[in-house]
Amino acid sequence: MTNEHDAATVSGRPIVYIRPVAVADLPDEIRAQARGIETLYAIGSETGEQLALVRDRKMAFAMARQNDMTPVSVH
Repeated sequence: MTNEHDAATVSGRPIVYIRPVAVADLPDEIRAQARGIETLYAIGSETGEQLALVRDRKMAFAMARQNDMTPVSVH
């Protein structure tokens, strides 16, 4: 059983949030690596910590599941 201080989980797997991020809003060093891409997808924890940036939404969901996390979409 979880309490209010535990991370949200589904079947014992932490929930992570997938959201689109405009490349224009990212630091210069990341924009330089995202040549020609306008939107990346962030995988974030419930505390707001950014865990990863990936090229597309499908990849974000796959990466989360491969790392034993439960992804949910944030709009």
